[in-house]
Amino acid sequence: MMDIETLQQICKALPHVTEDIKWGNDLCFCIGTKMFCVVGLNQSPTSASFKVTEEEFETMSTQPGIKPAPYVAKYKWVLVENINTLSLKEWKHFTGQSYNLVKDKLPPKIKKELNLL
Repeated sequence: MMDIETLQQICKALPHVTEDIKWGNDLCFCIGTKMFCVVGLNQSPTSASFKVTEEEFETMSTQPGIKPAPYVAKYKWVLVENINTLSLKEWKHFTGQSYNLVKDKLPPKIKKELNLL
């Protein structure tokens, strides 16, 4: 059974991750001010979204319970409508991958500040 606290632990275990609440009810996990995972608060079931690779986007978007994320689908983000749709292993994979996809696109100045170069 997946819950917000477990997702929080997975995301916060990655280096230099910050978290904050945006738009009143979204728990956002960021690297260098850029979001890589967003979890919906105060909703049932709990949903979450994250960035995937270009190759995975089509496949993921057609799975039951997963769809292109509103507003950010053009950046290859998917929305998992119920966080229990994915296993713990899958959450670790996808949040880690999203983190790396976002981290790799950070401007050199921010990478330098975070000692990522």
